[in-house]
Amino acid sequence: MKISTRGRYALRVMIDLAEHSGEALIPLKDIVARQEISQKYLEGIMTDLSKAGVLVAQHGKGGGYRLSRAPEQITVWEVLLTTEGDMAPISCLDQMAEPCTRAAECRTLPMWEKLYDIIRDYLDGVTLADLMLADTSGGDNYVI
Repeated sequence: MKISTRGRYALRVMIDLAEHSGEALIPLKDIVARQEISQKYLEGIMTDLSKAGVLVAQHGKGGGYRLSRAPEQITVWEVLLTTEGDMAPISCLDQMAEPCTRAAECRTLPMWEKLYDIIRDYLDGVTLADLMLADTSGGDNYVI
């Protein structure tokens, strides 16, 4: 599984909005300036996030964007699912996939299902609030 630029940018923007959530609506140009992302590219991402209900968008004079819920209530899984689509590790686990005729005798399917569950559960357990608190110092604080 590889997360595209679209998904990574969406997370950056959502964290930016979360960090500036005390403000009312945040103009797109402000987000573009802080995140150094093309406005044209960001417009498409913002449209998808608005349609998915994680952002509130208001167009026109005085318009902008804000989170639809508190940062603690928006997960990484929700953002990535919106921007990346289904993130199943194999095509037969995609939500829109036709049922696999070999599923009953597939020896690897349980492994792929478990991997998908682990990925989904992990990303669904990380919120924007968690990412806001992430250490970006780059120090040697690895825990194994």
